[in-house]
Amino acid sequence: MPVRKKSLARVISSKTVFKGRVFNVVSDQVEEPGNVIVARQVVRHPGAIVVLAVDDSGRVLLERQYRYAANARLWELPAGRIEKGETKLAAAKRELLEETGFTATKWRPALSFYASPGFLDEVLHVFLAQGLIKGCARPEEDERIAIRFVPLKQAVRMAMSGKIIDSKTIASVLWLEKKTANRSK
Repeated sequence: MPVRKKSLARVISSKTVFKGRVFNVVSDQVEEPGNVIVARQVVRHPGAIVVLAVDDSGRVLLERQYRYAANARLWELPAGRIEKGETKLAAAKRELLEETGFTATKWRPALSFYASPGFLDEVLHVFLAQGLIKGCARPEEDERIAIRFVPLKQAVRMAMSGKIIDSKTIASVLWLEKKTANRSK
């Protein structure tokens, strides 16, 4: 899992150029390893969670929703921002319930990764959720989400064929496929 460690760069100057509800943008002058002095613009994000929810028969819970930035309805895993003061696990449980109506009896961390480390410091933390219990979804006012369970093999085919184009979903589904294959050897 990516862990924030001591900076390898020395910040010479830093200015917040945009402060938003979801993220901030900073413009930094830094000295990077090798004595390289450079300007970097970085999107600062508190981090997010991804829920890889799997039912008792091994099917993956996918949701389909419109994403303005992509101008498309995408197949994705439930996910969302970690709120200030919230643990990663609490955020995962909240997002699964809000977006799908499901809760889970078994939770475990799966993997963590940077979304796009060239300009974004967001780390995505994936949790495997099992022992699913159906309930009532509580989506945010602007969310229109359809959910569907698909067999893992179908989710992998969707990722490999371009039907799933969301990186967090692709990484998580392929991680699960590899984990499942390793267990059956």
